[in-house]
Amino acid sequence: MSRRRSIPWIHKWSRILIAAIASCGALTTGYLTVVKLTQGSAACPTSSCDLVLSSPYATVLGLPLALFGFLAYASMAIFALIPLAFDPVKNKDTRTKLENWTWLLLLAGAIAMSVFSGYLMYLLFFTIKAVCLYCLASAIFSLSFLVLTIIGRTWDDIGQIFFTAIIVGMVTLIGTLGIYANVNNPGAKTGSDAVSLTPTGEPTAGIGWPITTTSGEAEIELARHLTKIGAKEYIAWWCPHCHEQKQLFGKEAYQEIQKIECDPQGKDSRPDLCKAAGIQGYPTWEINGKLYSNVQSLEKLAQVSGYQGPRNFKNFPDAFK
Repeated sequence: MSRRRSIPWIHKWSRILIAAIASCGALTTGYLTVVKLTQGSAACPTSSCDLVLSSPYATVLGLPLALFGFLAYASMAIFALIPLAFDPVKNKDTRTKLENWTWLLLLAGAIAMSVFSGYLMYLLFFTIKAVCLYCLASAIFSLSFLVLTIIGRTWDDIGQIFFTAIIVGMVTLIGTLGIYANVNNPGAKTGSDAVSLTPTGEPTAGIGWPITTTSGEAEIELARHLTKIGAKEYIAWWCPHCHEQKQLFGKEAYQEIQKIECDPQGKDSRPDLCKAAGIQGYPTWEINGKLYSNVQSLEKLAQVSGYQGPRNFKNFPDAFK
């Protein structure tokens, strides 16, 4: 009489564990997607999370990277749970086929997410030079997927794992490098007078990145007009979009702007004023009692403020679009 071999506990619970981790990842990336789309500030112990979320690497094909992460996590949860919806006795054949196919999809997804997360970790520590708890959590989730898909079932052909890893890993890496190839070369207007609005390198703590553009007469006149009518700009020193706004004005003109630093760690910060004004994201302009979120072209600021001076702005105000 032969004894029936018991099923390892990890094989019984691997899909549930994958679905649970995927649900946590979906909640996290869903939250970050909302923060990114609303230009808000992420709940985080440090300002590093917002610095990473505002970096050019946080946008892919014009959409928040977190949105693609949400779709990836949602897909992993679906692949993990679909076979469990079928009765193992009444629908044995259907469930077996779904298990085989979804394990391959889970393996491919886990490999792709691990490779992509590995590249993001490289950017995080060596390019952006900031620590984002959400990014670290996502990397741990991705690695957990990979481990669970490998040990979560009995693979008849180990070579299948290596073959899938090589193919999916190479495709993911090549695609990732292609997506980020021009991240530091935004679609600004071409020509000898075109300027780069995107900050590079690490910002000076409490201050931000240095302004590298110069101002023309129109920029200086607009800045003085905005200050005269009591317009205010609410900023955070670590915010790349705030730097873009500074670059549009230029060094000389921006000195005329009345700005309010909202981060408590920033120079001459006034977080109380930001809270009182109901500021949710940076930069935010307050002009004639109305708030304008995100980077504004100088032409837009001229229109909403009633500016009547020269408008031959030299720093291509629409270059950041």
